Amino acid sequence: MTPAAATSPTRAYRRLSVEERRTQLLGAALTLFAHRAPDEVSLDEVATVAGVSRPLVYRYFPGGRQQLYEAALRSAAEALILCFAEPAVGPPTERVTRVLDRYLAFVDEHDAGFSALLRGGSVAETSRTTTIVDEVRRAAADQILLHLGRGEGGSAPGPRLRMMVRTWIAAVEAASLIWLDEEKQPPAPELRDWLVDQFIGLLAITAATDPGTAAAVAELLPLETAAGPAGRLADRLIPVVGEAAHLLPPG
Repeated sequence: MTPAAATSPTRAYRRLSVEERRTQLLGAALTLFAHRAPDEVSLDEVATVAGVSRPLVYRYFPGGRQQLYEAALRSAAEALILCFAEPAVGPPTERVTRVLDRYLAFVDEHDAGFSALLRGGSVAETSRTTTIVDEVRRAAADQILLHLGRGEGGSAPGPRLRMMVRTWIAAVEAASLIWLDEEKQPPAPELRDWLVDQFIGLLAITAATDPGTAAAVAELLPLETAAGPAGRLADRLIPVVGEAAHLLPPG
């Protein structure tokens, strides 16, 4: 065999389509934005990670870093919204548990970028980026309401139930930021379970004074199991409630 024949053939170069190249550049940008604040990332770094020239980055994103950041943010927002999509199968609290598993995995993977995104204060923040973040929050709330049997083809959620769900979404967001500040402690499964307990608690409290939420809870309770999140929380709370028996009105 001749030396030429023994040499491995060089892989043929393939020109990327416009969409493939754009996806490649967004992927490189997201890799950098995941761990650094947007205003700390340069186009030169994006080009290096993508393995292309700086002028090529400008060809696809003539608005420079700001346009690239907004496009990357939109891509990340779409992925984050998908975290909340869950088939309407099984107990609702178990669905919420799976949603939080995906959400916290996203936060873990995009830690610094997630923090910069939600805290704001970046030079890259504009009304457009704020709108994208708000879209994620509203889409997340809509998905959670679907797990509660409200929205789209079902009964419309009442204002108190909508407020309760959006309040919980805000609490999840705040807890995620604090979790990052606390070096991701407690472990993600413990944080997830605590947030699910909060969700159940807020539902119960709201149902106690809001007939619309009470109706939703009455429909969902038969779907829950003793081994699921709602059953486990009830088992832990019964002794606590027993200690407060003296607060109940005389029978």
